[in-house]
Amino acid sequence: MFICTGYAAQEATTPLAPFSFERRDPGPRDVQIEIQYCGVCHSDLHTARNEWQNTLFPCVPGHEIVGRVTKVGNEVSKFKEGDLAGVGCMVESCRTCANCREGLEQFCDRGFVGTYNGPDKDTGHTFGGYSSHIVVDQDFVLRIPENLDLAAVAPLLCAGITTYSPLRHWKVGPGQKVGVVGLGGLGHMGVKLAHAMGARVVLFTTSPNKVEDAKQLGADEVVISKNPDEMAKHVESFDFILDTVAGDHDINAYLNLLKRDGTMTQVGAPEKPLAVSAFSVIWKRRNFSGSLIGGIAETQEMLDFCAQHGITSEIELIPIQKINEAYERMLRSDVKYRFVIDMASLKDAA
Repeated sequence: MFICTGYAAQEATTPLAPFSFERRDPGPRDVQIEIQYCGVCHSDLHTARNEWQNTLFPCVPGHEIVGRVTKVGNEVSKFKEGDLAGVGCMVESCRTCANCREGLEQFCDRGFVGTYNGPDKDTGHTFGGYSSHIVVDQDFVLRIPENLDLAAVAPLLCAGITTYSPLRHWKVGPGQKVGVVGLGGLGHMGVKLAHAMGARVVLFTTSPNKVEDAKQLGADEVVISKNPDEMAKHVESFDFILDTVAGDHDINAYLNLLKRDGTMTQVGAPEKPLAVSAFSVIWKRRNFSGSLIGGIAETQEMLDFCAQHGITSEIELIPIQKINEAYERMLRSDVKYRFVIDMASLKDAA
């Protein structure tokens, strides 16, 4: 075991603060990474504040991790010291169930082990990327492209794969009309990726001040969803819609924009159940689906796709000392479009 430094919430009502803890020394198949950047996901906030009622304290959040390999076990073949490497939302799964065998570890029948707040035989529960180092089995470590800005790559490991996976699964591509609902941490990645896949992309937003941003990110058209006339122009015209909104909203207004056999996939997670009208899906044989993240192989595919197309997240880089302020700003949607922590700042933490 070795001592690692980071930031943790000690309980749901306390701010994140400096924290020291133990990590395991690298085993034969382990990769040790010195973390350089860690993205800030809304899930971090939910967990640190125990809003899902399942937090294991102390909690070190962070599952959008990039850095350099500093040690490898003697059986590691995929990485060597000095390599760029990343860790996303999971660090282990059962590996034996049907889903794991298909490369769909995110749907592991026994439940994947989260990068933080998951079970860990050495430390009781896993600690995430708001820390100086992490040790992970090589099969759950990702190769990070050398040609992309490292800080801006970090959110790809959650926001990127969360939007790439459904676009890929539903075979989005040239000749299709694709809608993206919401322009936040997930939505802005959905626009970039769907555009790179060759689709015609329409962004739906309630905020007129996001129109220009959306077009710069790759949207061919922007619809103000509060305007009934703008919405009416698109009835029964979409092949696929990706809904990234985590707040309460009228899901049927978007389902009605799908063509016959069109699909809408939900990746935002509203607190209250969505009221789906049976007629919105029955009438045109529409599909309403959900999607989580992606498996390790698909996440690597996504990173390679982003490297090929020069895609990264739009970020605001912050020191770790501003993480609590960042959480409050995130609640106000006051970020374009993802916070990333510069972990070098951890050395200045008191």
